[in-house]
Amino acid sequence: MSISIGIVGLPNVGKSTLFNALLKRQAALAANYPFATIEPNIGVVDVPDDRMDKLADVVRTEYKKDPAKMVPAVIKFIDIAGLVKGASQGEGLGNKFLSHIREVDAIVHVVRAFEDDNVVRAGSTDPESDIAVINTELILADLQLLEKKIENEQKLARGGNKESFERLRVYEKLSVVLNSGNLASSVELSEEELLLIKDLNLLTLKPAMFVYNVSEASLMKPKDRESGKESIYLSARLEEELVNLSDEERAEYMQELGIHASGLDKVIKRGYELLNLQTFFTAGPKEVHAWTITKGTKAPQAAGKIHTDFERGFISAEVIGVNELVSAGGWKKAKELGLIRIEGKEYVMRDGDVVEFRFSV
Repeated sequence: MSISIGIVGLPNVGKSTLFNALLKRQAALAANYPFATIEPNIGVVDVPDDRMDKLADVVRTEYKKDPAKMVPAVIKFIDIAGLVKGASQGEGLGNKFLSHIREVDAIVHVVRAFEDDNVVRAGSTDPESDIAVINTELILADLQLLEKKIENEQKLARGGNKESFERLRVYEKLSVVLNSGNLASSVELSEEELLLIKDLNLLTLKPAMFVYNVSEASLMKPKDRESGKESIYLSARLEEELVNLSDEERAEYMQELGIHASGLDKVIKRGYELLNLQTFFTAGPKEVHAWTITKGTKAPQAAGKIHTDFERGFISAEVIGVNELVSAGGWKKAKELGLIRIEGKEYVMRDGDVVEFRFSV
């Protein structure tokens, strides 16, 4: 399952520094001037999950050898050029920038919350007003798109097209909310309405999180800023330093700073939550593999993530929770203890399931 998250914000707020830290390498130019990033930088990041190592230990114990491969779940991050006030009217990279955002599944808003006279502000003033600028430009871009769509659907609706009439009703409902300065995500939409507007790819309907890029010093202080959505506070510069250290050095340094979890891990895990995702595993001597599915996915569709034949010829799934499997010490022992469940086509997958699918083609 290909998941993409766009990193957006005003120029010089630390987007490319955060992107480099996520990728654990210097993949994007991080420079002290506006529009250092022009074309989007794209990188694939492993989803941190200590359950993978636990399953590898189980395989090692049961089969007396290491798994041949470890395949973690991944997220694609896209570092998009800095947004400026007036982007919806063509300022900065304008519509080119906005088109890149339309292609992602979720958005990370990076907000500058540090003071540094050596880093050009380029339109940034303070976190909340920066968020307002970004949201305003996204709202205006969505309104422009809706205005064109409404005009087209009105013509079709007048001709008696029933589906156009339904789409027009939803478009107008969204237009009212956007014109009042609110995001499309604030509108309650039914599953049917969401399907009708899916092709619009509205910017303000995408799940979003806010990352406050603070100085290392203020990272140690209690947070007194809140945003409308769950926020993550990190120092992009510090995160970039941490990824260049060995595991032992990183753990020691984080302990000195009083940091219990990497800000990057929080961003990745929060991305999973925003997109309503979860993980199931397959584990054996050939590989330990993490598979990404949407919450609520049933067993046959989960099997289809591995191979379409698995879904088409699905018979049943042998399932156990990862913690139960680890406690049992292996698949064979878990079977002896009666811990393996046989589930059918209506089984709804749970996060952390370890599965063997039975199928016939």
